[in-house]
Amino acid sequence: MNISTVQINTTTAQLGITTTPGRQSIQQPQATVDIRQPKAEMNISTTHGVLTIDQTQAWADMNRKHIFQRIKETAAEGRQKALEGTGRRAAEGRELADIHKGGNAIVMQAARHTTRNYETGLTWIPSHGSVNIHYRPGDVHIQAQARPVENNTRPNKPIINYQPGSVNVQLKQYPSIDFQFVNKTI
Repeated sequence: MNISTVQINTTTAQLGITTTPGRQSIQQPQATVDIRQPKAEMNISTTHGVLTIDQTQAWADMNRKHIFQRIKETAAEGRQKALEGTGRRAAEGRELADIHKGGNAIVMQAARHTTRNYETGLTWIPSHGSVNIHYRPGDVHIQAQARPVENNTRPNKPIINYQPGSVNVQLKQYPSIDFQFVNKTI
């Protein structure tokens, strides 16, 4: 017996894809920098400190006085001793003048002239506090005026180059269907 059959043959479609990648480049130029700092105005004034040292008393304690001071003191001491001597002699003269009233004036005067009083003791040369020190501190006045920064910096825009990519699609093989009738005997 002959049976007709249909035989179907198909061919699939084939696609071909070709791509070209895109390219991008970015360049960033440096910023244009323009910064200035004006100098600050500063004014400084000072008052000098003053140190005074007076050691006149210390030199006097060591008997190393200035010649004018020594002359002045010696003259004052000589005048005082002269006045004391004059007074003592006048008193002794009165005692001797009153010898008729009784008493032993000559013996008493001799006894006064033979006894002497000496002062002894420990002294510091120069004496404590004989050097006078005085200090007046100085002063510093500072006046400063700051100036603001002048900033004229400008950023530069980036340079961007872009080349787009592409995709090409082609049909390499068309699809097909083939029908055949075949007679088969069974």
